[in-house]
Amino acid sequence: MASKPDETRDGVPLTNLDQPLFDGAGATKRDLVDYLDAVHGRILRELRERPLSVIRVRPGQQPFMQKNVPKYTPEWVRTVPMWAEASKREVSYAVCDDRKTLLWFANQRAVEYHPTLVRASRWDRVTQLVLDLDPPEGETFQLAVQAAQLVRQALADIGLSGAVKTSGAKGVHVYVPIDDQASIEDAAAATRAIAARAERIDPALATTAYVKEERQGKVFVDSTRSGGATVVAAYSPRIRPGATVSFPVGWDDIDQVTPKDFTLHTAPALLGDGDPWAEQLPAPQTLPAELIEEGHTIPIARVVAMHEGKRRKAAARRAAESEGEAASEGEEKG
Repeated sequence: MASKPDETRDGVPLTNLDQPLFDGAGATKRDLVDYLDAVHGRILRELRERPLSVIRVRPGQQPFMQKNVPKYTPEWVRTVPMWAEASKREVSYAVCDDRKTLLWFANQRAVEYHPTLVRASRWDRVTQLVLDLDPPEGETFQLAVQAAQLVRQALADIGLSGAVKTSGAKGVHVYVPIDDQASIEDAAAATRAIAARAERIDPALATTAYVKEERQGKVFVDSTRSGGATVVAAYSPRIRPGATVSFPVGWDDIDQVTPKDFTLHTAPALLGDGDPWAEQLPAPQTLPAELIEEGHTIPIARVVAMHEGKRRKAAARRAAESEGEAASEGEEKG
């Protein structure tokens, strides 16, 4: 027999609300539910109509990403089928369109919300380009902010604009809303071109090197979020110390904040009645043909890294074989 819920909201039973959320969160499951309920109107704008992956954390377990909805998912949770190339199977994704679904996810201890860049009704078009500014290890958030300004400059140079938010982890996300004229391939190409242009503005600060060992302490301008990729939504909590959240910050203020300024506890009061992300996002823009054309000349970073990894493994194998042959010859001569 199921235990009695602590309380019910919007018809959703909420249980074990006073349990710690995760190690280092400084928050309970109730804090998660209260936060998501407080910002539901804002975060739902980012989740609505989009296939959703969540990262859940159960007591005593490692966090895990959930794409396929579990069998016990209520029938009123909307789902959409989507082919997953990586696992070669059809995945049934949830679509979080309303407060009730969001509260159900919160009760499932879903802390992070990662929607796709495409809408369920239009799989062949992304709605925004995303540049993920990933700084090197250490207290390097300000380097990510500086790199974001390079992206802003690269966008301005070609007549585009974007909005910026903290990732909630250690980096920064720049979003560029686009219209539905560009194919997924063209949008991905344009993202690569913007990253390359940002790198050229200040190659001592920014790099597009996908392999971490090749970044030399620079900020990685990640242009690989495209197609069916997901990005953590604005206002989503993160499984990070202090239970930080991904938070929109104006371009003029981004260098005056740190990711730790925005948590489950502090974000609602900072927002007040506003929705800064909706206010800061530009209207959808048409991608310039020259940007798309330039991007198609730039190899896809992940593919380049994969081939380079295979090349290095093959070289290491050949070297090991050569050493083995040399040792064998030495034994024969002895």
